[in-house]
Amino acid sequence: MRRVVSLFLPHWSTDRLRRKTGKPRPEGGAPARPLVTAIPDHGRRIVAAVDGEARALGIRPGMTITKARAFAPELDVVDAEPDADFEGLRRLALWAGQRYSPVVSPDPPDGLWLDITGCAARFSTERALLKDLHRRTAAFGLSLQIAVADTAGCAHAVARHVPAGRPVTIEPGAHRKAIALLPIGALRLPPADVEGLRKLGFERIEQLLGAPRGPLTKRFGRELHRRLDQALGTMPEPIEPIFPEELPRTRRGFMEPIATAEAFAQVIGDLAHDIAGQLGRLGKGARRLDCYFHRVDGQVQAIRVGTAAPSRDPKHLAKLLAAKIETIEPGLGIEAMTLVAPLVEIQDLRQGESLESLRRGPDLPALVDTLANRFGQRSLHRTVPRPGAMPERSVAITPALRQLDGATWSDDLPRPSRMLARPEPVDVIALLPDDAPRLFVWRGKRYRVTQGDGPERLQGEWWRDGGIEGETPLSVRDYYQVETEAGGRYWLFRLGDGVHASTGSMRWFIHGAFA
Repeated sequence: MRRVVSLFLPHWSTDRLRRKTGKPRPEGGAPARPLVTAIPDHGRRIVAAVDGEARALGIRPGMTITKARAFAPELDVVDAEPDADFEGLRRLALWAGQRYSPVVSPDPPDGLWLDITGCAARFSTERALLKDLHRRTAAFGLSLQIAVADTAGCAHAVARHVPAGRPVTIEPGAHRKAIALLPIGALRLPPADVEGLRKLGFERIEQLLGAPRGPLTKRFGRELHRRLDQALGTMPEPIEPIFPEELPRTRRGFMEPIATAEAFAQVIGDLAHDIAGQLGRLGKGARRLDCYFHRVDGQVQAIRVGTAAPSRDPKHLAKLLAAKIETIEPGLGIEAMTLVAPLVEIQDLRQGESLESLRRGPDLPALVDTLANRFGQRSLHRTVPRPGAMPERSVAITPALRQLDGATWSDDLPRPSRMLARPEPVDVIALLPDDAPRLFVWRGKRYRVTQGDGPERLQGEWWRDGGIEGETPLSVRDYYQVETEAGGRYWLFRLGDGVHASTGSMRWFIHGAFA
């Protein structure tokens, strides 16, 4: 089911100006000087937009500046910049498109549309997505209201007419009930039509639902019921996604709509080949791809995939996209498809050329890409090094597709690929003081050691809270890498330095196994 978010910025023009001038609202609840923007109108200046402080004083758009100053003599007046307002809204939409959904569009003059259908899983739940969007947008210093519903019209109306300090969620299937209680002005009708409906006794949208359409259409035109049907979901309302013009992209339009998975896969292969050529000319590879499906009813659906490393291999990219075809609902058919690479990185060599010809073994980046896009990025992780002297603190978990910072483990001090959450005790036969184990028993099974290497002594991290870790359990350890007759390689350690009893009991533990 479709889910659409309306992000309403009630004071967008003035909030943008405060950010531009570097004069945010005072902290600690201190009142700010009211701010309005002004436009010329037949030899006078009228208010175009107001901030929260000005609105609280009774100043409204359309009021003359002279009258507005009667409400607030200290009023700050700045010339309106509609072009800059729209460009700022566009940049905000591009930011939201990178993080929340591939289908994001400006909703001038003071909002955004986000089609988050199928995107909530990235944040675990829809509520988590909305909370993150609310928190990050508010951190920009913007006043906002957020609503999500099954239709764009319902979300737009609720965001603007149901004030709340948090995102408002209209549960799936409840949009008709939610829209019915709102005023008729929530339907995005011209002010003259709203005033005319009120003169006829219409105050809430529910009064329009049962009213005969013929007389109303004859008097107010088709726009009235078009907006009503869009809010109710009986007429589609497309959201045209926005993306930077300089991004690599390609498009296919069809003489006849297509609706089968086989046809989608064929077109995806063609699009991937075209965009791979563009990336090759730029010397870059794609880290993220968005494929848009334009339905004949005007709606746009999208699938997004990511790669662990920059890639411009058309077969690999097409395979990742084709794996998500099943999420597309073609409706009456798809009349066009667009492929965009919103995130690219430098890639000197093509996959399959000289570097690839020297590779031996499985294509691990392709495997990571397939698994992460199939099961979700949260289901696949990789380990990365983290500064720390003790093994349990030297490993961190990060999403598989996240770009690495270049840190690596030392080749001179290898660590096992599999480590136990807690070291487990083992019985060991070894020659003192520093010889490697000759035999150990773990979980009731005997392992005879053919060769071993060590010791590597770890004495804890003295800089941590609590002082020298040599005085705490499991902190002074002598580690050994051992290989058994069956070919297994394990990581064992002896607790204590063998000199001071306070450092450990000289017992042996197993901490991990090498691949």
